[in-house]
Amino acid sequence: MRVSTDAQDLERQESLIDAAKAAGFYVAGVYREKASGARADRAELLRMIADLQPGEVVVAERIDRISRLPLAEAERLVASIRAKGARLAVPGVVDLTELAAEAKGVAKVVLESVQDMLLKLALQIARDDYEDRRERQRQGVELAKEAGRYAGSPRFQCNK
Repeated sequence: MRVSTDAQDLERQESLIDAAKAAGFYVAGVYREKASGARADRAELLRMIADLQPGEVVVAERIDRISRLPLAEAERLVASIRAKGARLAVPGVVDLTELAAEAKGVAKVVLESVQDMLLKLALQIARDDYEDRRERQRQGVELAKEAGRYAGSPRFQCNK
């Protein structure tokens, strides 16, 4: 579970644990952190990957909860999960893993390729959303500065 700042809480994401258990899954571990998804060196993310065992599934509420990294870095992150023999599951991102495991020949290759393409697409959309939001925020700050309504981030303001 990840949120970007210390001011945010993980309460909304806690429901993932209950939902997974209700669906009959065993929850091997829960990793909580307050850090930007645009960083690959997050302590809890790295600890989770180190703890992974073959056959385990990393469940992310949404793709941007696992990564907002540039595509190449996001793909390396997913590859590090797969290298441990685990897989990434994201509700809303079509998962063809089980179908691909049962398929043979060309059907297997096609299903695996489509799964990789869908994941790659979702990762790029998460990054694009992150960059768009940052640009809109920058534009909003500029407009507020021009109008004399911008006081800066509270963390940079001094008590007078």
